[in-house]
Amino acid sequence: MSPLLEVSGVWKSFDEHPVLRGLDLVVEPHQAVVLIGASGSGKSTLLRCINGLESVDAGRIVLDGDVEVSDPRVDLDKVRRRVGIVFQSYNLFPHMTVLDNITLAPRKVVKVGGARAESEAMALLERFGLAAKARDYPDRLSGGQAQRAAIVRALAMQPELMLFDEITSALDPLLVGEVLDAVRDLKSGGLTIVMATHEMGFAREVADRVCFLHDGIVREQGTPEQVFGSPQEPETREFLARVLA
Repeated sequence: MSPLLEVSGVWKSFDEHPVLRGLDLVVEPHQAVVLIGASGSGKSTLLRCINGLESVDAGRIVLDGDVEVSDPRVDLDKVRRRVGIVFQSYNLFPHMTVLDNITLAPRKVVKVGGARAESEAMALLERFGLAAKARDYPDRLSGGQAQRAAIVRALAMQPELMLFDEITSALDPLLVGEVLDAVRDLKSGGLTIVMATHEMGFAREVADRVCFLHDGIVREQGTPEQVFGSPQEPETREFLARVLA
């Protein structure tokens, strides 16, 4: 089975400041890969490049062996049908109900009929405990509910790969658990996930592979047991000593 995602030698700079410095990453189907590292290490930039929200300066990003996301000629709308992304800010449209937020892309982009789009959206909302909120507007949701609604909106496109960028960072600590439970559900269902997080306990529990990013590259990677229990690189040890203290 070929990798679902291959990132090879990717460079990305902003205002001549390199953020990714020849980064390599391989993600197999049904894996949960968790990115850890200090702020500024390149985690968010990497996720945005994978989804095509940022172009790369050099290197290749290939999805499922047949779509080169990094090719400037690629149809990014087709990429984003296959690669969902959820950010720490929920980005729900405030003037639309939860249900309308979720059905918008299937109806407008994939041309799914309204009745089918609503039926599938309601099934997802039920799965994630939000069915009662379908007709509410985002300002009526708690932070945890809004983030779960953002996850459902991404899932409505039936992506092959889900990217999560620090999705609990903006939440009250009491609400973090319900969002992480949603990710656990997706992991148990076999969805391929790449997730940047500061939740080290969650990374240890859920990840098939943990990647420590430092200075724009994957400095160390391995199973949670290897990375958290016996880190090999001094930068990894220093980072974990700081965040786990």
